[in-house]
Amino acid sequence: MSKILMISPKKCNNCKTCEAVCPNSAVNVITFEEVKVSVPIMCMQCEDAACMMVCPTGAMSRDENGAVVSDPGKCIGCKVCASACPMGNIHYSTTKKRIMKCNLCDGDSQCAKYCPTRAIEYLDETKANLNKKKALAAKFSELFN
Repeated sequence: MSKILMISPKKCNNCKTCEAVCPNSAVNVITFEEVKVSVPIMCMQCEDAACMMVCPTGAMSRDENGAVVSDPGKCIGCKVCASACPMGNIHYSTTKKRIMKCNLCDGDSQCAKYCPTRAIEYLDETKANLNKKKALAAKFSELFN
């Protein structure tokens, strides 16, 4: 069964453990002072991933875990995927000469595994979990509209 990342901002205590354990430097915790909430921002493996749609070489694809990943053999480093990402969490590493983004740790999501408050969870992609994820996203977006 596929899995999904579930983010619950109200559970985040801004400890930044997720940032520390991410092997791809693909998590950033942002604190929104006006509403007193911290949110781990990362690739949410969008259903209709903009990064995949805009990649001119087809370097972006889904792996067996459902993660959108970049094939370094096809990637030309144009960074169009980074510009298209609505989460702003794809970047090009000039030292590694490749795109860096969440790959769900090859099915062993470290950010979720080590999150002490369970603000990040890696759950089975059930209809109930998908509905919960959509409801949380809608509720969070209301805070800023």
